[in-house]
Amino acid sequence: MDDVVALVDVRAAYEGERHATLSEVSLRVAAREQLAITGPNGAGKTTILEVVNGLLPVTSGNVRVFGERVSAASHRIRARIAYVPQNLFFSSDTPFLVRDVVCTARFGGAQRWWLPTRDDRRHAERALGSVGIGDLSGRPVGRLSGGQQRKVLLARALAQEARLLLLDEPTANLDPRAKDEVAGLVGSIRRDLGAAALIVSHESGPLLAASDRSIVVESGRIVRATVGVG
Repeated sequence: MDDVVALVDVRAAYEGERHATLSEVSLRVAAREQLAITGPNGAGKTTILEVVNGLLPVTSGNVRVFGERVSAASHRIRARIAYVPQNLFFSSDTPFLVRDVVCTARFGGAQRWWLPTRDDRRHAERALGSVGIGDLSGRPVGRLSGGQQRKVLLARALAQEARLLLLDEPTANLDPRAKDEVAGLVGSIRRDLGAAALIVSHESGPLLAASDRSIVVESGRIVRATVGVG
């Protein structure tokens, strides 16, 4: 089976830092595979997601996604990636409606001005129904709970028809029921879209238990790999 993600001897550092955040990281993720990335704070877990998504250039090594070399200008690649950062929550005064947030997933970036088509809206409504919040479609996204906002972002990934999910602490600060729901939704998206998933987490739980493999990152290096987390 072809690799969706392939990192070979990757080194990366944030601008202004003297030491590399990632050092000699090699990693492969197959289609439909769910990989959990664990480790202490500051270990480089989030950096792996940023490198895969082309948001942080590497200083050496090779990064390929869907068989193509990743760069900061890899818009075509990112159009097939759903990236949910750790701290992406909407403030209470955010004016956008839930259905509009999900609809933006249909924007391919090919044109400067974009208005959602009827087909775009249909995809958005179907995605919201799939994650169980179709009744919230017309509500301001900032008025939703943290768990509901996570579902909105997962619905956006579903509407985008993403082939790779990059999820940074997707169950952080959620109650046990919401964590179970998010884990189930990620599994459903993977099955429906045939998507692979890289999931960063510092805590055990249902999402990690459902992963096919896990790696432990410390000081910018992969120090341990485990097959079959659950």
